Amino acid sequence: MFKDLRNFIFINTSLILFIIIWQLIALKLDNRVILPDFFEVWKIITNPFEEIIGMGSLASNILVSFVRVFAGYFMAVVTAVPIGIFMGYSKNINRFFNNFFNLFKPVPPLAWVPLVMAWFGVSSFATIAGLETGRWYVYLNNLKFSMIFIIFIGGFYPILTSTIHGVRGVRKILLDSAHVLGASKKDIFLKILIPAAAPSIVNGMRIGLGVSWMCLVSAEMLPGSLSGVGYLITHAYSVARTDIVIAGMISIGATGALLDSIFQAFERRKFKWQKLSK
Repeated sequence: MFKDLRNFIFINTSLILFIIIWQLIALKLDNRVILPDFFEVWKIITNPFEEIIGMGSLASNILVSFVRVFAGYFMAVVTAVPIGIFMGYSKNINRFFNNFFNLFKPVPPLAWVPLVMAWFGVSSFATIAGLETGRWYVYLNNLKFSMIFIIFIGGFYPILTSTIHGVRGVRKILLDSAHVLGASKKDIFLKILIPAAAPSIVNGMRIGLGVSWMCLVSAEMLPGSLSGVGYLITHAYSVARTDIVIAGMISIGATGALLDSIFQAFERRKFKWQKLSK
């Protein structure tokens, strides 16, 4: 037990030092607008279901943000993975799409904002469903196309690049051996190529999720947003509630870290064979 406690303290030393320095600076400045007391922020984080400045609770805003990220990220996965697989597998398909995707790859997601607003405005899934009132209108209206597109762009390219790299990195001897032994192209593709490329694809999905989550705050600052952690941070700043701003930032970081740790656990469990093959 003592050993576990010692390991915990050692691993979290940097975090503990950061909190101590934060608290000392906050006490020295004595200005909660510039830097609030650590315990003020901690109180907000440890009471996630309490109403905050008329914007709902921290937990409810995190949930709205999570749904938005999941919607954009899911779209990125279902488009980037198949395209990446075929681009990595076929030289002709790669030549056809490569220049097109490379043209837009260096463009930051935020640079799309003016164009996205011109395309979608403040329309949402509720607009497609024809809803103007009711509970489902409240839910679906939070899924603005402009926000989802920014999150989608953030996750698309990391997933695409890793998928292409994973498929191209499959050892040719595996494919040739299967072909010599009489395996069909379909079996080679589904039973050898995809499983061998899976670690790289999953790693790309992990990176893509992180980038999508980072794009969240920017997406929720777009016109039409009335909820979410990003909007909460923006609104809290306008009323000089820096404690809420920092609590929102910590919530975004903690949620992103949790999602990343889930991916890491999945990789360790499903791809143990990759370490053994090295």
